[in-house]
Amino acid sequence: MTDSSDDRHSTQHWPTEIKLKKAEKRLIVSFDDGAVFDLPAEYLRVESPSAEVQGHAPSEKKTVPGRRHVGIIGVETVGHYAIRIDFDDLHDTGIYTWRYLYQLGQEQESRWAAYLDALAREGLSRDP
Repeated sequence: MTDSSDDRHSTQHWPTEIKLKKAEKRLIVSFDDGAVFDLPAEYLRVESPSAEVQGHAPSEKKTVPGRRHVGIIGVETVGHYAIRIDFDDLHDTGIYTWRYLYQLGQEQESRWAAYLDALAREGLSRDP
């Protein structure tokens, strides 16, 4: 029996490897369809799925400035559907589902451009 709350954990693509490159501040995620995404820590941090960043509705999404140098302390699995990333700025509340990680990889260019536009529009900087 499945209820609609299970849909948020469903995914079409499963990771085959998640590699943390601490020194390079990157997470490399390989998926079962052959897609490989090289995700910078700064990008993962500013696109965190946490309520602190995303709010509770799309109109509440916050632009997170000053994270150019953020790193990743560690990555923990959450069940069989996600990871939690511990950033060195002590942010650790976002649960990155497989679906969301895949989406971040696919949409990296457009999301990053939108983030840079939002910073400029709001008079904010990537620098701390």
